[in-house]
Amino acid sequence: MQQIYLDSNSTTPVLPAVLEAMRPFLENQYGNPASAHWAGRRARQALEDARERVAACLGAYPDEVIFTSGATEANNLAILGLLGHSPSHIVTSPIEHPSVAEPIRQLTKRGYAVSEVPVDAQGRISPDDVQRAVRSQSRLASVMLANNEIGTIQPIKQIADRIPEGVAFHCDAAQAVGRIHVHFHDLGVTALTLSGHKFHGPKGAGALLLRRNTPFAAAFHGGHQQQGRRPGTEPVALIVGLATALDLADRERENRLEKVLGLRTRFLSRLCERAAPVVLNGPEHAGMPHTLNVSFPGCRSDSLLMNLDLAGIACSTGSACSSGSLLPSPVLKVMAVPPEVLHSAMRFSFHPFQAEAEIEEAADRIAGVVARLRKMRDNGSA
Repeated sequence: MQQIYLDSNSTTPVLPAVLEAMRPFLENQYGNPASAHWAGRRARQALEDARERVAACLGAYPDEVIFTSGATEANNLAILGLLGHSPSHIVTSPIEHPSVAEPIRQLTKRGYAVSEVPVDAQGRISPDDVQRAVRSQSRLASVMLANNEIGTIQPIKQIADRIPEGVAFHCDAAQAVGRIHVHFHDLGVTALTLSGHKFHGPKGAGALLLRRNTPFAAAFHGGHQQQGRRPGTEPVALIVGLATALDLADRERENRLEKVLGLRTRFLSRLCERAAPVVLNGPEHAGMPHTLNVSFPGCRSDSLLMNLDLAGIACSTGSACSSGSLLPSPVLKVMAVPPEVLHSAMRFSFHPFQAEAEIEEAADRIAGVVARLRKMRDNGSA
């Protein structure tokens, strides 16, 4: 049985061109970029070339790019570094990724106050609500660009326009960078984070973009690398892979978007034909085409997930960083969807190198599993 991968919001396959770009720095160009000799200088040149490529793709200056191990580290560094050490007030949303929500929750234990702005039925945040939530004690606002569970794209530029001077604005863009157009300076945010494995780069490489002259308290100490803001020996091979993947994604963006949108449309249409009733959670047209969150009333998410795995379908019930518990989606809970929708929701996510036939086969298998589980329910055995 062919295994079909529909969990690209969790991670994506590394492209062959990315692997080839990384290979020299895993084999014979292995110098430490902090070393002064010829091997170190070669590694340093590759590192700085990668930094310039990332900056060019994302509308930033090279010295605003801080390489990290991924978006989780970048989000933690941004939140802690922008806040400093004196308790203050944070504005955020209730649908942030765990790598943002959990650091903020930990900060409440240290005396920080938090205001969560509401979301509408599509998971969208109002810029006016963010503006109203800001207080004189506010030091940080944090709102993601694209939601990892339902694909809603937030009006980040409009939110940034309403945040007063003196309040830093952090944006988790892990689900957007490398997929849709993202321009750091045009968005107007203070800090933006990304992760290479979301757009066919390697795991273990991400970045924090930090505006020039922004006060920032480093979380780690003991090295001069990256202006001391994130010290430690840089993994040149991974960073080269990230930059290569981002450069490819930037040059191929329109074609990739068109392909993914076609896959999503075909997949949803086939599900609605063969597994009705199907409830769409989140935006139908204005969100990320890579993401599709749907509910199958009459089924339970945990049973669906296990049975789809047995049917060779890889998908999820939500974020890969929190889905191990199989609890209902916190994003859908905040959106106040009906219980039968909440408890039967599944997330399917796509990448542009998948075949239409593969997507159709996946929809057919899913429809078969859904029909079987509903029949078992009706017979009183599930």
